[in-house]
Amino acid sequence: TLRKPISQSSMADWASKNLNMHTQGIFRRRISISNMLSWNGGSIKKPMLITSNRTIKKEACEMFKLVQSYMGDRQTRMDRNHVALVTVTKCWSMQGLRDELYIQLIRQTTDNTCYRSLAWGWELMAISLGFFSPSPKFQSYLEGYIYRHLDSDENIAQRIKELVDLKNKKNSKSRKKRKQNTEEEGLPISTYAKYCYRKLQKVAITGGKKGLRKPTVEEITHARNAIVTPSLFGSSLEEIMLRQQDKYPGNKLPWVQTQLSQQVLALGGEQTEGIFRIPGDIDEVNALKLQVDQWRIPSSLSDPNIPASLLKLWYRELEEPVIPQQFYKECISNYENPDAAVAVVQLLPELNRLVLCYLIHFLQIFAQPSNVGRTKMDVNNLAMVM
Repeated sequence: TLRKPISQSSMADWASKNLNMHTQGIFRRRISISNMLSWNGGSIKKPMLITSNRTIKKEACEMFKLVQSYMGDRQTRMDRNHVALVTVTKCWSMQGLRDELYIQLIRQTTDNTCYRSLAWGWELMAISLGFFSPSPKFQSYLEGYIYRHLDSDENIAQRIKELVDLKNKKNSKSRKKRKQNTEEEGLPISTYAKYCYRKLQKVAITGGKKGLRKPTVEEITHARNAIVTPSLFGSSLEEIMLRQQDKYPGNKLPWVQTQLSQQVLALGGEQTEGIFRIPGDIDEVNALKLQVDQWRIPSSLSDPNIPASLLKLWYRELEEPVIPQQFYKECISNYENPDAAVAVVQLLPELNRLVLCYLIHFLQIFAQPSNVGRTKMDVNNLAMVM
C-alpha cells in the first residue's frame, strides 16, 4: 500500500519557498515556477535551489550539463556510463548537491517532448537513488513527483503530442528543430516511477551507499540493471525465488541465503569471536554484494565477518520481513510462550517458514556451548544482533 504523498498545492508552496528563481532577458525578468520546472535545452547560470555555498553554486551548473549529456540533450565525448559515474560521484561525495540533482531531473523530465530523453532522465534518477537519498526536507516533494507518474503513460504520450503540435505551429517557418520522438523507446515511464518510488522508501531509511570507496562503473551498471531485473537484495522472497528459478529450479530456499550461510561456516565463522556482532569491512561487503547479485561467490574470501555482514544485510533489506508484518502483534505478545511462538511459525506462508527454519537451524550451530566459548556470542547475543 502506497502512502498518500503531499498535495499538488503543498508541492507548489515548497517550490515557491525553495527554488532559486532564475531571470531572463536584458530586463532580468523572473522566470515563472512552471518554466523553472519545465525541460530546458540551454544551460543554467545558477543552481535550481537556494544555497549560500559557493562550491555548490559552481558545481550545480556543471552538473546540469552532465544531466543533459546523460539524457542525450547535449553532445559529449563521454559514454553514458561515465557521465552517470561522474554525476553520482559528485553527489555521493558532496551532500549539498543531492537535492539539486533531483530537482534538475524533475525539471528535465517535465514537459520533455523527446521520449528517449525523458526515459533516460528517469533512468538517471533510478540509478542515483541506488547511491544516496534526498534530504528529509526534499524527500516528500520528490516522493510526490514520482507518485504522480506511477500510472501516467497515457497522459505522458498525450502531453508530448500536445507540446509537439504546439511547437510545430510556433516553429513552422524555422528549420532548426529539436528531434521529436513520441515513439516509446525502452521502458514505460511508469516502470521507472514504480522502481524509483520503492527505492526512495528504502534509501530514505538506509541512507544509500556506505564506505570510503567511491562509486564504480560496475555499480552504475548494476544500479541500471536493477530497474528491470530485481536485485537479490531489497526484493521480496517471492521475487528472489522467481529470479532464481531458471538457474536453480530445484531450490526451495533462496540461493543467496544458503550460499552466504555456508560461506560463514566455511571460513570458520562458528569459531570467530564476535561473529555477527563485529561488522566486516564495509567496502569489502559492498564488493561481495555486487558479485553475489551476479550469482558469484569469490574464492578469495578469508574473513567470515564479510559474508556474515552481507547475510545480515540480506535479511534486513528484504522488502517484507521473514516474519510478515501481520504477525507482529502476535509475536510480541507471545515472546515468553514457546508453544504459542511455534504456533505462529506454523501459520507463516510456506516460503517464509522454510527461510525462518533455515535461519534458526543455522544459528543453533553458533549457540552450541563449544562454539560460544570461542565466539562469545551466546543465544542472547545472537538474538539481539538478529
